[in-house]
Amino acid sequence: MIYDFIVVGSGSGGGSLAYYLNKSGAKVLLLEAGIFYRKDTFPKTEAETSAKLYWGGGIEFGKDGRMGFLRTRMVGGSSIVYQCLMDRFDDIALDDWRAESGVNWFTPEIMEPHYAQVESDMALHTFTADEMRPNGKLFADACDKLGYKWGFLRRGQSDCAPDKNNDCVGCLGGCFRDSKQSSLVAFIQKAEKEGLEIQAETEVHKVMPNSETCQVQAFQKGKQVTFEGKKVILAGGAFGSTRMMTMSGFKSKLPALGKNFASHPQFMWLGFQNEPVDAHKGMFQSVASKDPNFRVQGFKLENVFASPISIGMLMNETGAEHQRLMKQYRYMQCIEVAVRDENVGEILCDNNGKLTIVKPLTDQDKARRDKGFNAIENIMNTAGAKEIYKSNFYFGLHLMGGCVIGTDASKSVANPDFQVHGEKTLYIADSSIYPNAPGINPGLTIKSLGHRLAMQLTK
Repeated sequence: MIYDFIVVGSGSGGGSLAYYLNKSGAKVLLLEAGIFYRKDTFPKTEAETSAKLYWGGGIEFGKDGRMGFLRTRMVGGSSIVYQCLMDRFDDIALDDWRAESGVNWFTPEIMEPHYAQVESDMALHTFTADEMRPNGKLFADACDKLGYKWGFLRRGQSDCAPDKNNDCVGCLGGCFRDSKQSSLVAFIQKAEKEGLEIQAETEVHKVMPNSETCQVQAFQKGKQVTFEGKKVILAGGAFGSTRMMTMSGFKSKLPALGKNFASHPQFMWLGFQNEPVDAHKGMFQSVASKDPNFRVQGFKLENVFASPISIGMLMNETGAEHQRLMKQYRYMQCIEVAVRDENVGEILCDNNGKLTIVKPLTDQDKARRDKGFNAIENIMNTAGAKEIYKSNFYFGLHLMGGCVIGTDASKSVANPDFQVHGEKTLYIADSSIYPNAPGINPGLTIKSLGHRLAMQLTK
């Protein structure tokens, strides 16, 4: 069979793209390397979640061992475990993208209908003061006293039911209610009911485009299989799409392949309060910094938290001191700084598909981080923290670049129409095409780019 479209990868980009292509009446195949979990089959414990939902068993580290990266492996991709914060990009992000890539449609006006369509196909909720938990209140009250601007987050969710003792920290391992508007919930399961063909546990290792079709070679539960489509779209994320392109022999043709990697390095600090904060209870996140000065300085703050194992891993201490800290889990206030980093990282891949990630923090990254640290310390001291734990561990959640979009084939991998330079039947549509780090949660824009490509391919 020759499919109209084969989409490789089912995260924010692949899931929305497959949905809109399928809606047009095309014959679409969605391929995913990981398992197809449903709301009632997600792993039930934090340890199982790390082992079963992530490449590398939970964390993959950069070449120097300093930075950890979180990359998921299941139908729905990283949208399953992220908090589904839905923010449009501002003029700063889009202007920088347009300047770096030469792609002239990176404007709020041109992106508007794509944002609007994706938003209309999801259940969105903006938090209110009544929904704030102590972790959010400590953050917001301290920001008010310090003159820092903050705002309520907008999240993709329908019925989280916190009044029924549903704690959204569980969303870090997949939503058991199909409330969180992951790619799985908002797009894939809907398209499945309308005829979308989904083949999970199918790891693609090579794509072979020609002038008429594109073949896809993969391992499906240990057995080699081949698929063919009139058009193939890679949506495996920064690591996945770069890996597939490299294993397919494109590195010699496209020197930019694997370069311009960014990840919004994120650093979490803990403030220990005298009264219980119970940041793991109820709504997980509700507010974040919305300070224009922070935006210009290249960082943002969020009142985040994590499950016990993850919190424990933030600490270098062992033995009795580690126990002392973890016994205060209920009393922990948590704030994270996310840096709008320079896209100087590189994703390398050998002939066997093994990835090596080179991602140093530049002097600019460190300066932005330190300004964020200063703001966090001010907030926690103002909030009355009796002790502040400054974790040295940092990680990348938003993996971007490696197959950047642009007009110059010597500096980019995909052209402004999402096509791989020099190819008629191979496209890329995920965070790997991001020209640089936007400093804003990337999920909504990944979905919206998927919608733009779907409209382009089916018009």
